Formats: sequence, C-alpha cells, structure tokens
Amino acid sequence: MDRAQAHALLPETARLLLRFPHPGPARRNRARVLPVFLPFAGCPQRCIYCNQPAQTGARPEPLETIHARLAETLAAQSLAAPAHAGPADGPAPELAFYGGTFTALPAPWPERFLELARPHLERGSLSRVRCSTRPDAVTVEQLCRLRGLGLSLVELGVQSFDDDALAASGRGYTGQMAQAACGLVHAAGLALGVQLMPGMPGQSVQAFRADIAMTAALEPELARLYPCLVLEGTPLADLWRAEGYTPWPLELVVEELAAALLALWAGGVRVGRIGLAEEPGLRVLAGPRHPALGQMARARALQMHVAKLAATLPMSAPRPNLLLLPRGLQGEALGQSNTLAKGYADLGLAIKFWDEADLALAVD
Repeated sequence: MDRAQAHALLPETARLLLRFPHPGPARRNRARVLPVFLPFAGCPQRCIYCNQPAQTGARPEPLETIHARLAETLAAQSLAAPAHAGPADGPAPELAFYGGTFTALPAPWPERFLELARPHLERGSLSRVRCSTRPDAVTVEQLCRLRGLGLSLVELGVQSFDDDALAASGRGYTGQMAQAACGLVHAAGLALGVQLMPGMPGQSVQAFRADIAMTAALEPELARLYPCLVLEGTPLADLWRAEGYTPWPLELVVEELAAALLALWAGGVRVGRIGLAEEPGLRVLAGPRHPALGQMARARALQMHVAKLAATLPMSAPRPNLLLLPRGLQGEALGQSNTLAKGYADLGLAIKFWDEADLALAVD
C-alpha cells in the first residue's frame, strides 16, 4: 500500500502534524537461537538470587554429556539444512551458551565447545556463536583466542555497576571491574551484551538509572533486563523471609524499564529479553513477575515517547487529537488490559492504526 492509499484510510478532515519512527532500533530478521544451558558450570560461587535449574528448566549435567548432546543437535541441524541457502531464507541459527560462566569452564571446555561448532559456522549452518559469562572471568587474551575459534558475542552478567548492589548480592567484583570487562570484550573484537538486574539487593532506583546510562555509553549490541525476583531455593528467599529484602513493586519496575528502554534505544542498543522466561517449576515467592512484562514496558515506553514529542510541537500549531500507529503495534499499543488508554486520553489522543511503518500525530 502506497502513502496515498494509507492516507485515504484516515478521516477526510485529518491532517498530519508530526510523522516519526518508532523509538526502538529497526527490527531485523534475527536468527533463531539454539540454546545450550550450562547451569552453574564455571561459576565460582552461587549468587544470592540465583537458582539456575529453575530459571532455565535444565539441571546440572557433566560437560561431556552436554557436549555429546550438542554434537547430535548440530549434526541433525546440518542434515535438515545441508547448506544455508542465503539471505532470502533468513539467517542461519545462532548457537548460544547460557546459564553458567562459559569463559571460566575448566580447560579445555570452552575450546572444545567452539571447535564442535566451528565446522557448522564454516559451512553456514550456524550464523554465529555467543556465550554468557561474568565480568571477572574474562581476559583479552582468552577472548581473542575464543574469537579465533568462532565466538562472536559475549554477554556479561554485569547485573549492576553499583558497588553497593554488587556487594549486597555477593557478586565478587566492583563496578569499575565490570566496566573494564566491557572494554575487554570490545578490545577483543567481539560484540558485547550487557545483562542488568533492576531491583537487586542494595540497589536504589537512582543506581539503576545510572546503570542504564553507563550501559548506553558502553555501546553494547544487546542489553537484557531481568528484574530481581525472589526464587524458592535461593539465599535471597531466606533474606526475604527474614524481612531483609523488599522487591520493587511491579508498577515501579514497569515505569523504570520503560525509561530504560528509551535511553538504550536512543543509544542504538537493542534490548532483548525483559524478565525471566516462564519455566515449569519456577517458584517465584515475591517480586515484579508478569508473563507480559516486556510488552508492558515497551508499550509504556512508546507512550512516554509520544507524550514527549507532543510537548515539542509549537504552541502555534493545532493540538493533536489523533495518534496513528502501525498495525503491527496493535498487540501492545494500549498495554495489558488497556491500562494505557487513560494516559492517551489524558493527552487528548485517540488511536487509529494504519499500514505505514511510521507513527504520526494528527489533528482531526
């Protein structure tokens, strides 16, 4: 549908005042992820909030068992797609090592896993390999070596750059060390991912906002935001029962995540998962858990962006009373159960959907 046809869908009296793109980075045709879970593998200690088996749905296993199963998975993947045909078919799957500290696995396991994947990278049946690890478990020499074996992206479980929050959760490193680790990933020629945990013990709202500003300044390819939850079977659960920890309420978390999204998007940072996946057996005792948390945060971020843009219109211009959104945003425009409808009404905006990629403020 061309622009003239799209405009024909509007009321005849409507006039566009401001046309603008979605504030988030352009959505790409991203690769399907083949996850390999390594619960607690390589971890020097257990963090106060962590219950990896419940979070990932995978129990700790010998690395040899995981390696053998991955070999079978990759072989089957190659048989199903003997060679990646090209861009028209979308990117080949991406292999991702999660749930442990990949760079701290006993030698030579990081190399063994990457050597297993390398032939599949070379023939195009895998697009790239990523791993997650701790900021205090990387050196530029090791990262360069792993890059030579096919590693492309390193996600650092920073959680926070705030020293008080890191100490309260027993992370074992400082904010300065976490910043330095991000620099090491860049120096090794690898893409960077940063994982943050708003609401972790010892963290203030101001500290989380500073974490977001720092993350944007470090220019990662990807950020993930996992609000802190109290999981059964963790030291944090004991602390919560003893009234030594109070989780952030859901309403606060949605507002802070929305503001964080806008700041990261403005820096060109793509934001991946928001909140823990809903795994069977995940017993959450307290905290801002919601199955649509990411959708809620993105919808609120968009509303905040629209309000800011509406306020920038010249006082001499007509006041907009219509917001035009791409049809692809119908599922999240008004938030869960239309919770954002009143906010748009307070802005004086009715919402209509059209078949263009941009958004627009209009007067009818």
